[in-house]
Amino acid sequence: MTEVTMTVNGKSVSRPVRGNELLVEFLREQLRLTGTHVGCDTSQCGACCVHVNGELVKACTMFAAEADGAEVATIEGMANADGSLNVIQQAFQDHHGLQCGFCTPGMVMAAAALLKDNPTPTEAEIRHYLQGNICRCTGYHNIIKAIMAASGQDAGKIAAE
Repeated sequence: MTEVTMTVNGKSVSRPVRGNELLVEFLREQLRLTGTHVGCDTSQCGACCVHVNGELVKACTMFAAEADGAEVATIEGMANADGSLNVIQQAFQDHHGLQCGFCTPGMVMAAAALLKDNPTPTEAEIRHYLQGNICRCTGYHNIIKAIMAASGQDAGKIAAE
């Protein structure tokens, strides 16, 4: 066991971890932050996306020990300080960018990373960026609309599929 210390959603945490413990396991099992989902165990689906030191990471591809000293943000830390939904979360709700909700935390985390790097992405840029995130329910159309709306663009210009 190795002791790791990191800042998760603005709070410092220290815990012992096994050498092979994945970041997603650490977040879910040790910190009880269950919004980060395990969908495929092969880093294909993106349900486990979090931010590590400001970068989008699939938490099933990183050992918890690798995050020692890092700043980690999960879906639980995305809400506004008063607990209300942030602009991306609200856009997903307003534009029906979710159905079952399993992929939604990873999609929101990916959208936040995209909008940090590219505040007004085109539809094509959004679709390209989300290639690492799988949704089995929505068909992506409303997810794209939600991200366009969160960027302040007219989501109505997305053609119906």
